[in-house]
Amino acid sequence: MSNWKWQEGDYTVVRTCAWSPPGEHPVGWGLRLFYKDDVLHHVEGDPTNPITQGRVSIKFLELPAYNNSSERIIYPMKRDPKNRGDNSKWERITWDEAYDMIEKETRRIQKEYGPESIMTFIGTGRDLWHTVPKITFSAFESPNFNYPHNGWSCYGPRSSICVYVLGAGYPELDYATEFPELRYDDPNYVLPKCALIIGKDPLVSNPDGLFGHALVDMMKRGTELIVVDPRATWLATRAKYFLQLRPGTDAALYLAMCHVIISEDLYDHEFCDNWVYGFKEFAERCAEYPPSLASSITGVPEDLIVDAARYWATEKPGSMTWGLAVDEKVNGIQTAHLVLLMCAITGNLDVPGGVLLGGSDREAPTSWWGWEELDDDIKAKRLGAAEYPCVSTACSTTQCDIAMDAIRTDKPYPIKMTFTMSSNPIACPSADPRMVDEAMHRPDFNVFADLTMTPSCASYGDLFLPVASTGEKDGLVATHYGALTLFVAACVKGNQVGECKSDDEIMLDLGWRLNPSKFPWKDLYEFLTWELNGYGVEGTWEDLRDSELGFVTPPYEFEKYAYGLQTWNGEPGFGTQSGMVEAYCQRFADWGDDPMPYYEEPPYSPVSTPDLAERYPFVLTTGARSWSYFHSEQRHIKRLRNLDPWPTVEMNPADLERLGLADGDWVYLENMFGKCRQRVRATPIVKEGTLMAKHAWWYPEKGPDDKGFGPYGVFDANINQLVPHGLYGKMGFGSPFKCMICGVTKAEGGPDFEEGWPVNAWDKKPAYLER
Repeated sequence: MSNWKWQEGDYTVVRTCAWSPPGEHPVGWGLRLFYKDDVLHHVEGDPTNPITQGRVSIKFLELPAYNNSSERIIYPMKRDPKNRGDNSKWERITWDEAYDMIEKETRRIQKEYGPESIMTFIGTGRDLWHTVPKITFSAFESPNFNYPHNGWSCYGPRSSICVYVLGAGYPELDYATEFPELRYDDPNYVLPKCALIIGKDPLVSNPDGLFGHALVDMMKRGTELIVVDPRATWLATRAKYFLQLRPGTDAALYLAMCHVIISEDLYDHEFCDNWVYGFKEFAERCAEYPPSLASSITGVPEDLIVDAARYWATEKPGSMTWGLAVDEKVNGIQTAHLVLLMCAITGNLDVPGGVLLGGSDREAPTSWWGWEELDDDIKAKRLGAAEYPCVSTACSTTQCDIAMDAIRTDKPYPIKMTFTMSSNPIACPSADPRMVDEAMHRPDFNVFADLTMTPSCASYGDLFLPVASTGEKDGLVATHYGALTLFVAACVKGNQVGECKSDDEIMLDLGWRLNPSKFPWKDLYEFLTWELNGYGVEGTWEDLRDSELGFVTPPYEFEKYAYGLQTWNGEPGFGTQSGMVEAYCQRFADWGDDPMPYYEEPPYSPVSTPDLAERYPFVLTTGARSWSYFHSEQRHIKRLRNLDPWPTVEMNPADLERLGLADGDWVYLENMFGKCRQRVRATPIVKEGTLMAKHAWWYPEKGPDDKGFGPYGVFDANINQLVPHGLYGKMGFGSPFKCMICGVTKAEGGPDFEEGWPVNAWDKKPAYLER
C-alpha cells in the first residue's frame, strides 16, 4: 500500500492536501478522498496530517457535491462576442481550438495595439497565486496583471506594509507549526500568553496560514485573547478583552493603545532602542491620541482601551493575527502600520510565542514571476504604477481602479483582451459592479477559466476554460502564498473529470504555445519539482507525494533580524531602508504621505458626512465570512445553501423595532451610490447603528439570462453596489468596503423565486450543460 493511495473495501482512497478550488485560503486541509467507480464519493479529514489532525472544513466535506455537480462545465466552450449575454449561444470546442483562439487574438493584439492591451484578472489566488502573473508577463508579455478589488483591499496593503516597515514576509500567529510532531506539547514550543485577533473571524474563514481551530487549542492551554471587531464573534465572547469599535476607526484605537504602552513605560526598551527607527517621533504622534479621544472616535470604553493595552504589553509573549478588515478602508495602510508597531514596541516580533515572520530568501514563484523578462518600455506601461509607487513597488499588479478606468475610457491606451482566472468581478470583489459589467463589454475578447458559469462570464465572456478542482489535480500548497511558509504539501489527483485542467497545466500550455523559451519545463511534474525546490525542500514532487505524510515543514529561525537572516546582504537588521522596523518610513514621505501612521475618518461616516446622516443613519460593514461559502463560490451546492440560503444583513433588534421591521423581513440597503436587497437577521452581536451585510451574492438557480437584475440576479443582492469606484487611500491602497453609510427600508418581498425554496431550478439546465 502506498502512502498516498490505497484500497479500503469498495473505495480507492487518495490522500491529499487541499488547495482551491473550491475555496478557502491557502492553508491546506489534510484530506482523504474516497472514490468509487472513479467518482468521488465522500471526504474525511486526514488524521495523519500534523496540522489539521483530521479536522476539515464543511466546504470540503461537500467536495463530492461540488466536484460532481451538474453545474460544472467540464470542457472548453466558446461564444461569438456579438452574442455576449445570450447564454444559448455557447458551444463546446476542444482545448486545441480554445488555445488557437487565444493564440490568434494574442498575436493580433500584440501586433496592432501592443502587448500592454492585454489584461489579466485574478481572484483570491489559485495554485499559490503565481500562475496568472506568469501567464501575463511571460506568455502574453503584458505588464497588466490585475486584481480587481478596488484599492487592492485584500492582503495587498498588509503584505506591502510588511515590505516597507519590516522588510519581512507576512506575520502570523505562532501556533506550533514549527514543531509538527508534538505541536503544542513540544518542550521547545512557547505558548503565547496573549493573542491579538484583529478584524478576523478565523474559526469561519481559516485564512491564509491559520487554521481557526488552532486558537481554540491554544485557549484550552491558557492563551488569552484580545479581539478587535465590530461584531461579537464566538472568539470575541470568550476574549479577555473585546474591543467592539465603530467600523473604520481602528487606527485611532491602536494609536491610543500605543500611547498607553509608551506613556506608562511598558514598551520593550532594548528592542525599541536597537531596532525601531523613529521611535521618539512615533511616541510624540501617539501622545496626540489619549484613550479618551480614541474612545470618543471608536465607541470603545476608555477603560477597556487602557486595560487591553496594558495586558498586551505585559502578558508576553504575545502573538497576533489580522484580517481583511485592516485593508478595507482608505486608512488601511496606516492601520496596518500601527498593528505592526504594536507588536514591535512590545518586543513580540519573531520571538518564540510571538509573531512569526517570513524571511527574505525564498526563491519559489511569486506574483513577480516573469516580470524581469519584460522590456523596460513595457514595464513602464503598467497601469497605475507611476501614480502609486506604494502599490507598484511591493505588488506586481496594476492599481486596480486605474486599470478599470483604462478599460472604460481607452486611456492611456485601450484594453482589447482580458484573461480572468478564479475571479467573478461583478459578484465579487469589484465596487460599482454595474459599471464594471458595462466596461467589460468593451474589450474584443474575454477569456474565463473557472469551474461553473458565473455572472461575470455569462455577461461578457467569449471563451470558457474548465478548471480542475481539489482531487482532480496534482500540485502544491504553501501557506501565505510562500510569504511565510509554515508548511508545503502535495495536492494529489484522484480522478479526471471531463476535460478539466489545473491552473498550472493551463499556465504551462499557454506558455508553451505563446513563448516557449520562458517555460523551460518539459511537463507539469518537472515544474512542480522546480517549484518545490524553491521552497528549500529537496527531492522531487513525486518524492513529497510518496512520503509518509506528503507534507514538510521548513525549519523556522527566530530573531532572524539578529543573525542576518532578514536582509538580502546577510547583515543583521530588517530588510528596510534603515535596517530597522520603521515607525518613521521615509518611503511614505517620498510618495507624498505622512511617514508615520495617523488616523483618518472614513470618507462617508456619521462624523465626516453629518448632512447625510438623517437619510443614511447606519454604518455599513460587509464581507463577514460564511461557513458555507468562499466569496462568490458554492452557492449552487444545495446542502451548503441550506445552511446559508439568503444574503442577509445583521441588525441589532433595537434598530429593527425602531424601524418597524421584523426578523426575516426583506429590506433595501441603499446609499447615494446604489442599492441592493437582503434579508434581515436580528442579532445583538452588532451594535445599534451598525449593519453587517453579506457579500458576493448571486443566485445560480435564477438563470444566466435574467433581464431584471443581471445574470443570475447578481444586481439584486450584491452589496458592492453601495461602494464607489475610485475612492481609495492616498497611496493607492484601501477602499471603504467595511465603513460606508447606509439606509434601510422595507422591501415588498424577496426574490421572485423565494416562495417554496429550494426549488428544483437546478434541473433546468442550459443547453451547454447537457452531457
